[in-house]
Amino acid sequence: MLHRNNQRFWNRIAERYAARPLKNVPAYEAMLADVAARLKPTDRVLEIGCGTGGTAIALAPGVAHWTATDFSSEMIRIAQAKPAPKNLTFTVSDAATACDGGPFDAICAFNVLHLVDDLPATLGQIHKNLQPGGQMISKTWCFADMKLSLRALFPALRAVGLFPAAKSLSEGQLGQAILDAGFEIVEQRLFGDYRQNPYIVARKQPEP
Repeated sequence: MLHRNNQRFWNRIAERYAARPLKNVPAYEAMLADVAARLKPTDRVLEIGCGTGGTAIALAPGVAHWTATDFSSEMIRIAQAKPAPKNLTFTVSDAATACDGGPFDAICAFNVLHLVDDLPATLGQIHKNLQPGGQMISKTWCFADMKLSLRALFPALRAVGLFPAAKSLSEGQLGQAILDAGFEIVEQRLFGDYRQNPYIVARKQPEP
């Protein structure tokens, strides 16, 4: 489940979020290409925390069906107003219930795992609702790896409604939580300028 205060935060800033230009278009496109190369035309994919739907719209044509979820009704409203492939469904759902339609061949969680209340429980749900051999493809902010001077700003920004409630994870803690949930990490790299925002591909072990 995601912080309820975050739900209000993202509903409030949804329009501004949608209008914000991408900071590093080549890095984003390179990430999309890597995700697309890992998916098959027969895959059923779930995305947790889809925001205003840009990633889902870009990647859905390459799979059988893409279910894109977000707990912000305003984010989903904006996403649903965009031209989208017919095999893409946008749904309001938080991380605790998003997996209910599983099992899926892949579950994507881009810039959302640091926002959930209970990371081990969320990773456990993702693992449970993947097909054997299925993939979790994620990108996560690891605020604990940022400079202390930057981290010190977050509580003040949060107090005035300019920053969401978020966990201060390190990359090592994130990786260990993924392993503890039963995954095998098959790829870990960066797309973009921030080493604190790792892209991790993890696999649920296939059945023997």
